[in-house]
Amino acid sequence: MASSLNHRLHRLKKQITQIFFLVFGLWSLVFGQSAQPAKYVRVSVLENVESLNLKASGFYEITDSSGGVLSKGKNLKTTVVTHKEGILIAGRDFRTNKLLIKTDDPDIFIINGRKFRGSLQFIRDKNAKLSVVNHIDLEDYVQGILYHEASHYWPMEALKAQAIVSRTYAVYQMQENKSKDYDLTSDIYSQVYGGKTSERYRTNKAVKDTRGIVLTYKDKIFPTFFHATCGGHTQDASKLWNIDMPPLKGLICDFCKESPHFSWHYVLSLNEIKEKLIKAGYKIDELRSIEILGKDSSNRNTDLKLVSPLGDIKISAKDFRNAIGPNIIRSTNFKVNTISKDAIFEGFGWGHGVGLCQWGAYFMAKQGYTVEQILRYYYPESDVKTLGF
Repeated sequence: MASSLNHRLHRLKKQITQIFFLVFGLWSLVFGQSAQPAKYVRVSVLENVESLNLKASGFYEITDSSGGVLSKGKNLKTTVVTHKEGILIAGRDFRTNKLLIKTDDPDIFIINGRKFRGSLQFIRDKNAKLSVVNHIDLEDYVQGILYHEASHYWPMEALKAQAIVSRTYAVYQMQENKSKDYDLTSDIYSQVYGGKTSERYRTNKAVKDTRGIVLTYKDKIFPTFFHATCGGHTQDASKLWNIDMPPLKGLICDFCKESPHFSWHYVLSLNEIKEKLIKAGYKIDELRSIEILGKDSSNRNTDLKLVSPLGDIKISAKDFRNAIGPNIIRSTNFKVNTISKDAIFEGFGWGHGVGLCQWGAYFMAKQGYTVEQILRYYYPESDVKTLGF
């Protein structure tokens, strides 16, 4: 009896072991964490400054652009300053335009009070201005942006969708910008990135749970654009950029109606608008009114007419929005009325409208949709794949 029980226990342990190695083998096959080298993304985190405060814990190494070691030390705390011929760090004058700093603890770099993982490259331009590029593992990069692009209190399926979209967009930019000093910026014109300081438990979990997963179209990475709220219909990317593909053609969205950004209202004086247009490079002496010249299939304005006594000006709605400010004119889906010397704007949505509607994804997740369903809804004909590096 005891012998039979021991035999069954032995068989059970053997089966558990087999299952473990099967699961581990599948995990390694899908994610390749130990077999594949880390892939690094280059993010411009500071531009056009003359100096900055830098801290680095542990042993550090400063190298030139060819990888030659220029200096070593421990526990760096200094001001980094540029001059006409080089870069000053910790009292040492490096006569070069590019430096890379690495530490044995890649989690602890502090620039002007903000923490960053990875390594840092300092670049001095011809005007002796300094830029900082953070070289960071792709997954750590996504952890540093997710909190800024979606609230960490959002449903996990929505956070996972944003993680996959942000990862895909980053990889696309890495492919497009190989010849440049950086792949992405850290602001709204790329993806808002705050480094380690911006990480939170739930957003980090969403990144870890989707590690290496991206979207493709016909087996190729594509630019997975996203925006806050589409206002009822996402935009066709070909209306804004030289991109024409099924995943970015635009579609009806009934999910973001309860978004706090679904509708908006703004009043600007005609003189304020004129000054902003002049600052953006438009020659206009007086603005009397604004007229809408056309709309596209998503109900967004295509072109506007600026009525002026010395000649009317035609301007695309996209350029008008950029000139006035994307946080003022929140989308190109608006109507405008001129009353006395004021322009009254009433619009829908926030952002360019292409790709993922973030608040739409939020409400889809609240209704029980999975991350795969969310992504395939906003990017039709796309496929979910795992990176091969």
